[in-house]
Amino acid sequence: MQVLQEQLEISPDPTEVGRARRWARSRLAGAGVDADESLSETLILLISELVTNAVVHTGCPAVLCMLLPRQGVVDSVRVEVADASSRPPRQRQAEGEDTNGRGLELVSGLADRWGWEQEGGGKRVWCELDRARDGAHDGARDGAHDGATSDPVDPRILGTAVPEALGLGAFG
Repeated sequence: MQVLQEQLEISPDPTEVGRARRWARSRLAGAGVDADESLSETLILLISELVTNAVVHTGCPAVLCMLLPRQGVVDSVRVEVADASSRPPRQRQAEGEDTNGRGLELVSGLADRWGWEQEGGGKRVWCELDRARDGAHDGARDGAHDGATSDPVDPRILGTAVPEALGLGAFG
């Protein structure tokens, strides 16, 4: 299957999160995914979390990539955020009234697969979401977290080229 890679450069500014959501919605709509479909809604939330983490926690520019099938039905979407920070993402446990610390916990709970890998002097955090066959997300997870390098869609095969000088973040 041929894969279309859509890419958006993100500045280290919190207002970029809204721009990333609008950009992703338009790309999903162009691929035939309805805005009110659960796949679209969940992907937009995942993108918000990953881009916010990049903007807030690194202060560096980032690159958001979406990998979609070039033709036909969208069964799975991969989202990646690459940045220049070598600091690994850290899943935290937020307490009661905390306003931060839930981003990667949310990604872990919503994505079918997620992980991160070192890339040059920075890293790439990725997640994948499958369209549920019966219309409901089954919550199946493969446990690919904390630096997993076994990603099912190898970006090198797809020709993914992300600039090394980029950043990562969480939705608060």
